[in-house]
Amino acid sequence: MAKVSTKQPTVVTEIDVIDGHALKIPMFQLLKADGTPHKGAKLPDVDKKLALKMFETMQFIRVLDERMFAAQRQGRISFYLSSLGEEATSIGSAAALEFEDMIMGQYREQGALAYRGFTVEQFMNQLFSNAKDLGKGRQMPVHYGSAELNFMTISSPLGTQIPQAAGYAYGQKQEKSKTCTICYFGEGAASEGDFHAGMNMAAVLKVPAIFFCRNNGYAISTPIDEQLAGDGIAPRGVGYGMKTIRVDGNDMLAVYAATKEARRLAVEENEPVLIEAMSYRMAGHSTSDDPTGYRTREEEQAWRDKCPLVRMRNWLLNKGWITEEEADAQQKRHKDAVLAELKTSEKIPVPHIDEIINDVYDTPTQQLKEQLDDLKAHIRKYPDAYPKTSEGVK
Repeated sequence: MAKVSTKQPTVVTEIDVIDGHALKIPMFQLLKADGTPHKGAKLPDVDKKLALKMFETMQFIRVLDERMFAAQRQGRISFYLSSLGEEATSIGSAAALEFEDMIMGQYREQGALAYRGFTVEQFMNQLFSNAKDLGKGRQMPVHYGSAELNFMTISSPLGTQIPQAAGYAYGQKQEKSKTCTICYFGEGAASEGDFHAGMNMAAVLKVPAIFFCRNNGYAISTPIDEQLAGDGIAPRGVGYGMKTIRVDGNDMLAVYAATKEARRLAVEENEPVLIEAMSYRMAGHSTSDDPTGYRTREEEQAWRDKCPLVRMRNWLLNKGWITEEEADAQQKRHKDAVLAELKTSEKIPVPHIDEIINDVYDTPTQQLKEQLDDLKAHIRKYPDAYPKTSEGVK
């Protein structure tokens, strides 16, 4: 039976007003903006193979984001969300996990998914919602999911994955699986009630969860200093009695090291951890957003000089693990692969119309079958209003 704690706070006889503005959490950083390590910095145990995999994934994601942003502007896909400038957050953290760990993303974690092995073909199939899409065309672009890669399907409503992560991690604890759940979200999502519910649940139940906040400066167009009064998101972890780390989100090695330690705490000590990664969203919130309306070119340039891709590239060059020519050739290979797969995937038809009633129940009910027949009749009546690729309608 649970007992009420008899431990009492320290007693004072004068009012002790705690100044919330006084709490300043430092930012963990290993590499400077030019890719050189800080003097005395202890770098994580990252060998050449691992470092090159992280860098190549960054290169791929940068190409994917740039190409698909352009594809949306050309009218080839309906929507896109870029992780431009934030690649190190998802890739560095994913590299620090074990494959069996569950990933619950928001919608800038394509780097984590690519690191796990999601192919360029799978990315394109989802973005075009074609017949080969794992989600059968039922999601918006960039709302990926892969059971095979332990990557929970993304949903649009902000923050819903946070209490889900707490619950899933509680199940991992009960099973004694020695795995954890990492949950990504932006600092804007931390204003949702789900954030507080999920964090409190995880802290009270001591579940093996890592809550990874990408603080990229803006909640769509609202800057961070108009979102909250405190020192970012990290102090909230302290307030919930949770282990907390603030890290430079543009420093791949620092993100990797921070997540490695967070995973150790989560799995070995059943301590949930909040990581706040300080970064910047170089692109707009989405292809529906124009960031020039709320920030300056000078601001963007100041952050462009801290680019995570350039920082990692310079570190690899200094280590002698890659050359300029090899890095450029690698980028070109990814560009060619993305362009080739784009042209292939956009020609694949949409899923068969019968798929629309599958996966709701184990076997489609009679009511669903009748609704499908009504839909087909409607499409036959108004064929010009629907895509010619609606298979199954005669």
